[in-house]
Amino acid sequence: MQRQKNMNLISVIGGATCSEAEAALAEAVGRLLAERGVGVVCGGRGGVMAAVCRGAVQAGGTTVGLLPGDTVEGANDWVQIAIPTGLGEARNAIVARAGVGVIAIGGGYGTLSEIALALKWGKPVAGLGTWDIAGVYAASSPKDAVRFVLGEGPGSEETD
Repeated sequence: MQRQKNMNLISVIGGATCSEAEAALAEAVGRLLAERGVGVVCGGRGGVMAAVCRGAVQAGGTTVGLLPGDTVEGANDWVQIAIPTGLGEARNAIVARAGVGVIAIGGGYGTLSEIALALKWGKPVAGLGTWDIAGVYAASSPKDAVRFVLGEGPGSEETD
């Protein structure tokens, strides 16, 4: 059996509840990643996770949800590949590790834990309205965040 080459995945992290503005940012990030043929991996639940998956699916992309429980119950409607980890919040480590880069949108301490792990592992991390800490690139827009984590450089002159 020949193994299929994996597509790049970007981890998108943020709160299980979010503002309308954060949801709009996440949906745009999902759409932009899908348009570039890049898959989304997230915690698979609501808030930012649902919005990024919705944007990706609407643009024809692929979404992976790493769920905290032992079943796929609770996965948002736009998760295409639901993986029950049985790890609870410890799944944050897998979410942070799975992507070649991380985009953080808003979020609380769970998001902070994922950011810290991604930075420890040397992954590029872009933030949109999230924790202002060393190592996190403060993106000016969803397009800027996507360009940064894909290694195209910060500070896109294009605006959204």
